[in-house]
Order: sequence, then structure tokens, then C-alpha cells
Amino acid sequence: MLYIIIAILIFGVLVAIHELGHFASAKALGVKVNEFAVGMGPALLKWEKGETLYSLRALPIGGFCAMEGEDDDSSDPRSFGRAAWWRKAVILCAGAFMNFLTGLVIMAVLYAPAQGFLAETYGGPLEGYGTEDCGLLAGDRFLSVDGHRVMVYGNARFYLDRAGETIDFVVERDGQRLELKDVHLPYQERTDAEGNFTRLRGLTMGATADPANFLDKLAYAWWTAVDFVRVVWVSLSDLVTGAVGLRDMSGPVGIVNIMGEVGSQSPTLYDAALNLGYLAAFIAVNLAVMNLLPLPALDGGRVFFLVLNGLLYGLFKKKIDAKYEGYVHLAGLAAFMCLMLAVTLSDVGKLFGR
Repeated sequence: MLYIIIAILIFGVLVAIHELGHFASAKALGVKVNEFAVGMGPALLKWEKGETLYSLRALPIGGFCAMEGEDDDSSDPRSFGRAAWWRKAVILCAGAFMNFLTGLVIMAVLYAPAQGFLAETYGGPLEGYGTEDCGLLAGDRFLSVDGHRVMVYGNARFYLDRAGETIDFVVERDGQRLELKDVHLPYQERTDAEGNFTRLRGLTMGATADPANFLDKLAYAWWTAVDFVRVVWVSLSDLVTGAVGLRDMSGPVGIVNIMGEVGSQSPTLYDAALNLGYLAAFIAVNLAVMNLLPLPALDGGRVFFLVLNGLLYGLFKKKIDAKYEGYVHLAGLAAFMCLMLAVTLSDVGKLFGR
């Protein structure tokens, strides 16, 4: 229960940080903010400073930034609706930026005590698979697998598992960068004497350790955050192509449950903190990517309409009526809420083994 509570708080803080990005950028760019709230539901504490009402609310599940003229027409010259297009774009993107920055900072903190980082290498062929002459040599350091750059430890194995029978590699061998094209490494199925089934490519993975200074740690934190973005895109691609389905998705209930399990199954409190921190960083970057998707009701959808209106005005001196744009976002919000309901019901079903 403790870890579930911590997970809920982490999730709420990440959403609040997203709203903080909108708030800070709006203030910096001169857009009027009527209210900034941490948490949702009934207000526990309110205070007014300048033109903005600040509130602390009962439910620790996010927050909001209410800007003047954000959802309706306002005659106030400092309203969001009357701001220059570039100011709107910056404000809309600032929430995602803050989430990405949060993930980056968390990873930098987690990597601070590290003495070095592991890098994946080719360990050698498995006997009986016919992969001895594949072109790879034991100790080759993977730089790219199937066109995907190896940024952090685990990337080589991940993209190797997803690749087809023929794979392109870029490796480092004796300090030299080598490209290996069309390496034939099909999956082969085996059943051992005890009847255990395996499906392998016939190679083993090794690792080498690289010492790390302060700049190396910052760089590794950066590449980890960038890799999180890439993982989200891969997951979205799998969803679109049907490789994964609704059952494989998780909403807030599923995420909190996963974080609770990770925390409770960690052998020590220190390990729990590390694991929850890593998950928090991944979720933060995930929120950044998802919010910038060009879909109605999301920040990315509103940025899309900004760009579209700019093009239409440049070509035809006309813009889409704000009323119709509002209808599109309302429909998108309804669809998004239906999806969230379906995912939440699926998450609840998983909790009860259904």
C-alpha cells in the first residue's frame, strides 16, 4: 500500500509539473493566468497574488493552469486566444518540455553515483546454429542494430529481437568502425533432451564496462531520455500495426499498479527508490511524447491547428473558425475519455485476473 501511495503521488507530481510548464511560460510571455492549481478536486488552500489565484487541492492527481481566453473568446488583450501564434506554440509545448526535462534530471540523479556504464558486445556463436561465419567476432561492440543506433545498454538486444532474418550491423572492432550488411541470423527453434523449447538466433551477448566521469554521466542520462522517446514511438507503431492490442496498454490504474509492484518486489528500500525513479523518468518522457501527438484535445493537436491556420492564412487569408476547432477538440476529448475508460476497465480486469 505504501508503494501504491508513492506511485499515485509520483504520477500526480508529473502531471502537475506538466501544468507548471504551461504556467511558467504563460507568465514569461505575458499571457494572463487566472488560476494555477496543484492537485484536483476541492480546494484545501487558496491565495491570490497579483492577477492569479493559486490553490492546493485535495486529490494529488495532477493540477491545472487556467489561462484567460484559453477555451473561449476573451476581449482581454493578454488572453491566450489573442497571443501571437509563436507565444501560443511555446506555451503549448512547454508542458511536454518540462516533462522531458524532469525525466532527464531524474536519470542524471540516478546515474550520479555510477562508476561506469556497460556496453553490449557480441559474445560469440552458439554451437549447432551455424552462425560461426556470420561476420561478427567475439568482442565486437554494437553501435547500430538493424538501422537503430545503440544508445544505452539493452538497445542491441531489444532491436535484435525485433529484427527480421537479415540484419545490418555497425560495430566497433579494435577501435575501428565497421559496417556489416545483410548478416543472415534467422531464429531457429530447438527442443532439448528435457523437452524445453527455445527460439534463438544462435549468438550470445557480452558486455564491456566503460568508466564514466561527470560529463559521461550527463551524456548517458541524455541518451537514456532520448531512448525513452524512441521506445514510446516503437510502442505506438506496434499499436497502430496491431502488434499489440488494448490488453497490452496501461492507463493510470495500470501504471500505479506496476509501480507499486516494482517497489514492493525490490529487495531493499534503496533498490525500490532506484526502480521507482527509473519508472518515473520513463513515465515523464512518455507524457511528453504523448502530449505532443497531433491529436485533438492534446497539446500537439492544438499546435497542429496553429500550424494549419498559419498555412491557410498564408495561402487564402482565411483561418478555421475557433468554434469548429473547439468542436474537433471536444470530439477528441470524448474519444480520449472513452479510450481511457476502456483501458482503465482493462487495468482493473488485470488486477482481478480477468
